[in-house]
Amino acid sequence: MAIEGFLHTKGKKIVNGRGEEILLTGWGLGNWLLQEGYMWKAYGERFDRPSRIEKVVEELTGRDFAEYFWKEYRENYIRREDILAMAELGYNSVRIPFSYRLFMEDGPGIHWKEEGFVLLDRCLSWCEEAGMYAFLDLHGAPGGQTGSNIDDSVDNVPRLFIDKDCRDKACALWRKLAGRYREREVVGGYDILNEPIAPADAGNGDYDYLIPELEHFYEAVTAEIRKEDTVHMLSFEGAHWAADVRIFHKKYDDNMVLHFHRYAEMPDRACLEPFIEAADKLDVPLWMGETGENINPWYAALYPLASALGIGYNLWPWKKMDCTNSPCSIKVPEGYEEILGYLEKGPHPGFERAQQILEAYLQNIRYENCELHPEVTAHVFRRPPFTVQAVDFDAVPGEGISWKGNGNPDDDKLYRKDTAMEIRDMHEAKEKKFAFDCGWERLGLVLKPDEYVCYSFTCGNCAERELKLRLSCRTEEEGQLQISLKSGSQVTTALFHKDTIDTIISLGTIPAKTSKETIKIYSLNAKILLIQLHII
Repeated sequence: MAIEGFLHTKGKKIVNGRGEEILLTGWGLGNWLLQEGYMWKAYGERFDRPSRIEKVVEELTGRDFAEYFWKEYRENYIRREDILAMAELGYNSVRIPFSYRLFMEDGPGIHWKEEGFVLLDRCLSWCEEAGMYAFLDLHGAPGGQTGSNIDDSVDNVPRLFIDKDCRDKACALWRKLAGRYREREVVGGYDILNEPIAPADAGNGDYDYLIPELEHFYEAVTAEIRKEDTVHMLSFEGAHWAADVRIFHKKYDDNMVLHFHRYAEMPDRACLEPFIEAADKLDVPLWMGETGENINPWYAALYPLASALGIGYNLWPWKKMDCTNSPCSIKVPEGYEEILGYLEKGPHPGFERAQQILEAYLQNIRYENCELHPEVTAHVFRRPPFTVQAVDFDAVPGEGISWKGNGNPDDDKLYRKDTAMEIRDMHEAKEKKFAFDCGWERLGLVLKPDEYVCYSFTCGNCAERELKLRLSCRTEEEGQLQISLKSGSQVTTALFHKDTIDTIISLGTIPAKTSKETIKIYSLNAKILLIQLHII
């Protein structure tokens, strides 16, 4: 993709300078310009936010090495190679979260620093080269906007909305950024504030009384930006991890997107509906600007659905330590358990040893030294090979086209309440396997005679290739399924015997340069519990 003018809104669409609709797909550069401890495999409060992480690094290595470490860290964590790789995978945008402390001195008053601007300038140049739009994300505002570790707040209080000096500094920062980047078409927009005002159940207190102050802040920042920049798109997030739509009773700018986040939700239309309704009322586009941290089939469920509904998305994060659900996994350096042990009040490993371990970490964070997971992107875009849960058949365009059921929609159903398909809970819910585990993968789809479901996927204009389907299912009786591709004439009839578990079905050959394809599964005479489809 190439940068074709400034992005702007047109009704509920985002378009480029040529008026072409742009569906945003990308990743957030978490942990680069604002560190979070969990991406270092550290989970205690002692190492949960930038200021505390910086303190521990200095304790471990000494001041001189710590200064060297952070300079090298910001040089190595995100480089040209990362951005070009992201574009090569097929993404068209990147979200750049940053802390205000890279641009302004901490403490009262406004005193500028150049480091943050230099880092942004360089990253934007890489984005221009890659043809990717970049969104500037104030992830850590002066005083803290969330009251949590993710904004580097001092005392878990969202002081941005309480302290005038903090508010003034944030407004000044956005005016400065707007003045510097007002002519840069590569900047897709300004993401004004990440996840403001955490909910009371986050454990840091009830700050909902500050939501009116959030609205006032958005109005003030918008006014400051528009003094310098009248063209760039503005992104506004609601409270409560960007999941609360209360502030969206009005437009804050004529060129705005409604920005929301989604984690740990059942990946169907129901989890998107509050935002769809709010955006419809304001006639503005939707952007799921942060999401992810889940398993690959969850990605294969939510993001194609969002695309079908015209909702762009940005996953989190591009890179972290020892993971399988981000495109890049940072290898754990030898001896790292000594660092983690120190965080748990274990012995200091010694300055020389700690320096050695963190020096190895600085090498491991470079893109070329990471373990790559192309299967993550394969699931995001549903590109073979990928796995999709059977319950995640196409929701769009809807009944009679992408699915046909003989039942009725039912609000009491566990999943896909708006469809006439039967959803079955295959086993009792167990403890969460990870923080954002929603348990949807325990559900199966009961396909009855004369019912069908469709599963769309992308081929990426691939060369001619044979396609196979490994179908995971359970049968209670003998029966037949018809399985076909939208683009092909071949229809495969598969005979299922009682107690069939898995079967591999040839779907024929996909013609060369096919960009999109759809599998249709039709039950001729059987009641079969479909569990997963593995497209290979």
